[in-house]
Amino acid sequence: MKVFLAGGETAASVLVRAIRLAARFVLSEDAVIRFGAILSIAWCSVSGPALAAEQVLIIEPQATEIEFTLGATGHDVHGRLFLESGQIQFDLETGAATGEVAIDVRKAVTGNKKRDKTMHRKVLESERFPLFVFTPTGIEGELRSSGASELTLSGTLAIHGDDHPVSIPVRLERQGDRVSASATLTVPYVEWGLHQPNVLFLKVSPEVEVHIEVRANLGPAPRVPR
Repeated sequence: MKVFLAGGETAASVLVRAIRLAARFVLSEDAVIRFGAILSIAWCSVSGPALAAEQVLIIEPQATEIEFTLGATGHDVHGRLFLESGQIQFDLETGAATGEVAIDVRKAVTGNKKRDKTMHRKVLESERFPLFVFTPTGIEGELRSSGASELTLSGTLAIHGDDHPVSIPVRLERQGDRVSASATLTVPYVEWGLHQPNVLFLKVSPEVEVHIEVRANLGPAPRVPR
């Protein structure tokens, strides 16, 4: 006896069909073996997709904090960036990830108006390049149903008109569908083509450290109609 899963058939209907088929062979040893095989097929159809389901993380801009630190002679420069939008769709079973996280560079501040003016005009060129955009392409790690998890997001970071490959370790805390996450990324901005704003005896680092704290909602990814 062969069992085929018809297109669109649900796991529940498979189980019902298995029980009905088994009833035809009551008291038959062969029936018991066949019934077990049918249940195995049904179980795979129930458990498999649930484990491999895609999920989507929708980041809340208002609840996100992005801070950067630039080392300099005598003191470090601290500043803030602001999230424009963020959504990451991922499948930990396959390691695939898509989406976009955009930062509005035009709103970057350091608390010093003169310095900010120089930063926007000479370093960031924010009128010409208004956004930093991270595009995820892959994900690794284990996402627990609650508590702490550690993941690694890989993808490209578009800065100043060029795409750069990055890998970002992420620490995540989950409570139901609510998620808080933190990540730190070192950006070699001079190597990536941005101006290094040295002034006389003031020397600044060719790298800037960016720390991100986000709050987000986690849920199943929307199904694509066939």
